[in-house]
Order: sequence, then structure tokens, then C-alpha cells
Amino acid sequence: MHLGAIALLVRDYDEAIAYYTGSLGFTLIEDSPQGAGKRWVIVAPPGSLETRLLLAKAANPQQLQAVGNQSGGRVFLFLHTADFHASYQAMRAKGVRFCEEPREEAYATVVVFEDLYGNRWDLLQPRG
Repeated sequence: MHLGAIALLVRDYDEAIAYYTGSLGFTLIEDSPQGAGKRWVIVAPPGSLETRLLLAKAANPQQLQAVGNQSGGRVFLFLHTADFHASYQAMRAKGVRFCEEPREEAYATVVVFEDLYGNRWDLLQPRG
């Protein structure tokens, strides 16, 4: 078994696609209409073979309130990279908001960033 996708609430499909593909360099895997304004939108980091993000447009006030805060302000998603410094510099160049300077931990080189909605992520290169 593996996680196939994680639903991420967004305000708008097109702005989310633009951010995840443009600023983070993700690949748009699928964008299929589902009727009544809904779309099945899947993005994934380059080279990702398993877990993907399902960009789910908030459909009611309760969901809209949760956009950007699906984890109560904690780091929510963990983006692994094989070349931390290259990924970090590429993301900075594309305007990604970092919450701190990169740091060395026992488990990885890591830095926290926020996506366009304020969800907190770790960009990390695991050790070993």
C-alpha cells in the first residue's frame, strides 16, 4: 500500500495550478472536469511515483475557512529533495516564502516554507 493522493483545499484551481507548477516546479498530472464547476486536479513533484496532491477547490464556507490552515498552523507536508541547495535556490528565485533560514538537523537539511495559501511545508534532504 501507499498514499496515492492528499487532498489540499484551495481557493481557485487555476491559481493553485499556477503556483504548484510555476513556483514549486510540480508537474500537472491531470485536470479533468467533473461537472458543476468541479475539477479533478492532480499535481506532483517531478519524479514522484506515488503520493500526489489533489487540489480540491473549497466548496462551502467551512472549507474556505480551512484553506491554508488544514493542519492548525503546523508543518503539514514534507517535500523531499536529493539536492537541497539547488531546490532551495530555485524556489527562492521563484518567490517562495521561507519562514526561516535553512538548518542542519540530525535527520536532514531542512527549511520551512509556506505555499500561496499559508500551508506550512518542510523542504528537506534526508541524511543517509
